[in-house]
Amino acid sequence: MSLADHLAQQLTDAIAVQEAVLETLVEPLARAVERMLRCLMADGKILACGNGAGAALAQLFTASLVHRFEAERPGLAALSLTADAAITSGIAANAGQDRVYARQIEALGAPGDLLLVVSDDGNDASLLAALEAAQDKDLGVIALTGHDGGRLAEALGEANILLCVPAHTPARIHEAQLLVLDGLCEGIDFSLLGA
Repeated sequence: MSLADHLAQQLTDAIAVQEAVLETLVEPLARAVERMLRCLMADGKILACGNGAGAALAQLFTASLVHRFEAERPGLAALSLTADAAITSGIAANAGQDRVYARQIEALGAPGDLLLVVSDDGNDASLLAALEAAQDKDLGVIALTGHDGGRLAEALGEANILLCVPAHTPARIHEAQLLVLDGLCEGIDFSLLGA
């Protein structure tokens, strides 16, 4: 197989995952947008976290809410729990890496707020601890995962929303997660600003 053939196959695989997202996630995505809007319109905030690429995606998502996505609008209350190195490294050093997000949720979360968790497989201990802390503080949760959703999907509960990308390769999952997060931003802007 040539390099060009290999790259063509990667792009074909990526397109197939994007099409699978269209087939399986449009309705849950619309529910997630509605849930986020209810939170924001009730003066709540969206907290977001993830590890590795999920951390970067969480930061990109919150930046799109606080500043703007594609259209000018007032800023929306969102906070990335991955962004402050002093906080995350301090918590990791004293309480352990598994507590980096849970501790922030305990300090910053309020009933009615919403937690967005971004994970490729749904099995990270720090994200499971974040989910537990969010449930203890009466935050709603939206989990954006891949694979089968992992232990996050099992622990979510019926009141929360799972957006599970139908893929198993990290690169394909992350590409599709960016598409889903852009969809959330687009849906919020459409609901607030119209077409």
